[in-house]
Parts: sequence; structure tokens; C-alpha cells
Amino acid sequence: MNAHRLGWAPYLLLLPSLAFLAIFFAAPMVQAFGLALQNGDGAWSLDSVRTMLDDSEFWEALRTTLLLIVLVIPIQFTLAMSMALIVNAKLKASGLWLYVFAVPLGISELSAGIIWFAIFTERGWLNSVLEQIGILDRPIIYLNYQEPLWIIGAIVLAEAWRATSIIMIILVAGLQSIPRDYLEAADVLGATGWQKVRRVILPLLRPSIQVALILRTILAFQVFATVIALAGRGLTTLSAESYRWYGDLREPNVAAAYASLILLLSVVSTLLFLWLVPARQDRVT
Repeated sequence: MNAHRLGWAPYLLLLPSLAFLAIFFAAPMVQAFGLALQNGDGAWSLDSVRTMLDDSEFWEALRTTLLLIVLVIPIQFTLAMSMALIVNAKLKASGLWLYVFAVPLGISELSAGIIWFAIFTERGWLNSVLEQIGILDRPIIYLNYQEPLWIIGAIVLAEAWRATSIIMIILVAGLQSIPRDYLEAADVLGATGWQKVRRVILPLLRPSIQVALILRTILAFQVFATVIALAGRGLTTLSAESYRWYGDLREPNVAAAYASLILLLSVVSTLLFLWLVPARQDRVT
């Protein structure tokens, strides 16, 4: 159909989505930046930003958040790609595997944190099993606040289990859009499984990889409930500090400064992925 004959119809169809984004995303974002650039009296000031930067927990929260992202994203992407390839291989019961892999999507972030807390706590499932089979004589305290690396490892496992399915579904959709002719041609030419992944699948999967990385990184910057469930106040992140300043200390301006920083970091990471992983599909080599 000629585009000129459509007239204003495409724009009218976009209006509900644009209105939703304006009301529930753009307006709160502008308000958050406004609060971050005001003091308690409502005057324009950088006092809230200075308070955030001078906060004793700020650098630890920033370091922990970035460390979680650096650890979680590669692990999740590797797992998600493996899961997506299994689902897309059309093996027996591949549809069942898709449902099994997608089960964690129905579990909230807080519930996932509680489940993994029940696994790693001193009298939890892991210690109980290891003691029953004789590997341990006494339980190990995995969530020891004096050993933050153990807690970070538990959070990484919980996040990888809970959110890998999001990336997997995006990658499965991308894999199913790749013409079967390319893969059949690779088989005819004698390509190994790894060569097909590296030279056929990954180049054609760039748009899906870009979307998956951007989405998961943004969500990782916002990780909150899992950290609270597993670490309490023994470990902190940017989102946890935003909640502390708003809920405990009753300082919405400083909380807005933390929220604005999370937004800025999300935008920077998005631009970085747009540059590093362009959405154009490379030619198969």
C-alpha cells in the first residue's frame, strides 16, 4: 500500500503508546531530575547531589552495582544463548524445555531472593544436603557479612536464575527469524557447530543481542529486592541507597539524585551498546 494513502493513520496508532510513555516515564523522569536539583526548601541547588556524593555509602553502592553488572551480564548472556540454541534446535521436547527455562519469569525479584536465601542460609537447603551426604560436618555460613564476595556470588546466582529467561526469549525470537537456508548452506559446506554459531548465527543475531544487552543492563542497574533479601544492609546498591534516603531518612531530594544517577548510567550503557553492537545484520562470512 502506498505510504501517502495512509495519511495520519500510522501517527494516530502511535498516539496511545506515546501518551503512555509521556505520562508514566517522561513526566516522572523530569520530576526526578527536578527534585535532584533542588534543596529541601524547593530552591534550585546542587546540595542534594553533593550530599549523595559525600554519602559514606555512595562509592560502595556504585562499586557493588557495577560489579554485579560486570559479573551478571556475561554469565546470563552465555546461559541464555545456550538455552536459546537448545530450544531452536528442534530436539525432542524442545517446547517443554522452553517452558522449563521460562519458569523463573513468573517469580518476582523479591521471591527469587527469598528462595535463594533459603538455599544459602546457615540452616538452609544447601547445608542440609551437604551434611546429609557427609561432605560437611557443620554448616557453612555463606551469607557472612564479613565475606562480601560470598554474598555477591549468591546475588549473581539468584539474578542469573531469575532473569536469564528474559534474554533467552529475545534470543529465541531472533534465532527463529534467521532463514533456515543459511544454516543448511553452512551444513553443506561442512561447517562445525561452533563455526555456524560464530559465522552465521551471531552476525545475523546482532539486533536481538543489542536489545537483550540493553534491557538486561538497565534492569541490572535497578536490582534491589534480591540484594535486600540476601544481604539486608550488609551490602548496598544504588537503588537500595535511593530507597534508604527516601524511606528511612525522609530525604526525597537525595533519593531523586540517586535515581537520576541510575537513569544517567542506564542511558550511557544504552549508548555504549548501540555503538559496540550495531543493530545492522552483518553479511554471513
